[in-house]
Amino acid sequence: MTTRLSLVAPDGARRPAQPPALVLVAHGSRDPRTLATVHALVDRVRELRPGLPVHLGHIELNEPLLPDTLAALGALRTLGDQEAHGAVLVPLLLSRGYHIKQDIPRMAAESGVRARFATPLGPHALLVDTLYERLVEAGWHTPTTGAERRASGVVLAAAGSRDPDAAVDTRRTAGLLAERLGVPVLPAYASAAAPTVPEAVRALAARGRHLVAVASYFTAPGRFATECADAAPWIAAAPLGAHPAMARLVLHRYDEVARACLTPAGATAPALATA
Repeated sequence: MTTRLSLVAPDGARRPAQPPALVLVAHGSRDPRTLATVHALVDRVRELRPGLPVHLGHIELNEPLLPDTLAALGALRTLGDQEAHGAVLVPLLLSRGYHIKQDIPRMAAESGVRARFATPLGPHALLVDTLYERLVEAGWHTPTTGAERRASGVVLAAAGSRDPDAAVDTRRTAGLLAERLGVPVLPAYASAAAPTVPEAVRALAARGRHLVAVASYFTAPGRFATECADAAPWIAAAPLGAHPAMARLVLHRYDEVARACLTPAGATAPALATA
């Protein structure tokens, strides 16, 4: 527990408040490309914020599992390690849903670690930047004529969820991407929600839009991302991956919570280091 005395150095100077650890919470996957991508993103985050304790935990399927990561942080707290000033959990998830609302809070509560929770990564302008750049890498070019704009469209392919809030968040991202591209963007889903990617492609074709690209709204490669890409009638972008904007977004979500952690009631939030 941090006391007022612990914030004072032996020479009487006030010690700077220790930032809480950052725990990136990944879903987990049997696809080895997913784990490699997540580790690459963790490395980018550490490069952008040297000195910040950065940890990784998975909800399922991959190690370390989130409960094990939190247990290790709890052990550090017991030993008085300076890293153990609580944790901010940043989910590598793109919308609200069961994992955000149930699984992650439950695992944190069971750990006994003083954990605070960031919002999911989406919707956010940095995600739109990443989606746009992935489309450009795949061959997208901004339509320059009226005929090209009328013939073009994008399907935003997401994992899908039965939680209606997830669809709200995905639609918001689709709207932001449409503003960026200047063409319609229809959300579509790999499972648990409608429409599917083929259905969204057909809906755009029915409106005379035959140059249809698929934007991959997945944090990493995997089965769903591959199936959605295979349904693209034209080009398919790569998943978001370890793009630099993704690392900046992770730190932005962390900072939103960490500022509040380090701010006494009634005080102005301190400025944390920016990426």
